[in-house]
Amino acid sequence: MTDPKPWLIDEAGAEARRHAPATLRNRDAITDVLRGVLPPQGTVLEIASGSGEHIVHFSQAFPHLVWQPSDCEPAALASITAWAAQAGASNVQPPLAIDAAQPGWPLKRADAIICINMVHISPWDATLGLFKGCAQVLTDEAPIILYGPYVEEGVETAASNLAFDESLKARNPAWGLRHLDAMDRVASDHGFARTSRHAMPANNLTLVYRRRSA
Repeated sequence: MTDPKPWLIDEAGAEARRHAPATLRNRDAITDVLRGVLPPQGTVLEIASGSGEHIVHFSQAFPHLVWQPSDCEPAALASITAWAAQAGASNVQPPLAIDAAQPGWPLKRADAIICINMVHISPWDATLGLFKGCAQVLTDEAPIILYGPYVEEGVETAASNLAFDESLKARNPAWGLRHLDAMDRVASDHGFARTSRHAMPANNLTLVYRRRSA
């Protein structure tokens, strides 16, 4: 079998499997954080699963959980299906068509939600919709787990992240690195509070939010 093509949705070719190079660099570090955050059982919904490589890797690391991938792009849904089939991942469900910015998610309950590298590569409405959807489907103790680069007040932004931010905005003015304070405010508006922040390789962060105590 030939190597999958790089994961570039707007240049999608005929092959179903896509490859996001960053996945191989960050999946183990993310897995280490997940070990202390995920519930012992239940369903984990991934929003914006992209190529599907992350969720297949996580399904093997956490076989006791049911993994529900999703994406809004048909090419992504095909790639997820292809990767899961190749891996024989029996605990990965067929992917759902979910646009985080749109209401009415087809899944009504989840015990955790994970979202990797979506917030900065989507309009702000997708982040607003993400938290709104989380408020509707997550069980009381369920975490929201976000991974990606952010801008933090009082913390110098790495030059590589500044350059990345510029490149994103050049590609789409609605994209770009988000400020952590803005993320926290949106979370609070939907009843969540940030419970942990994990520094990750390559100047990224993993953020964990949970429902605020009554």
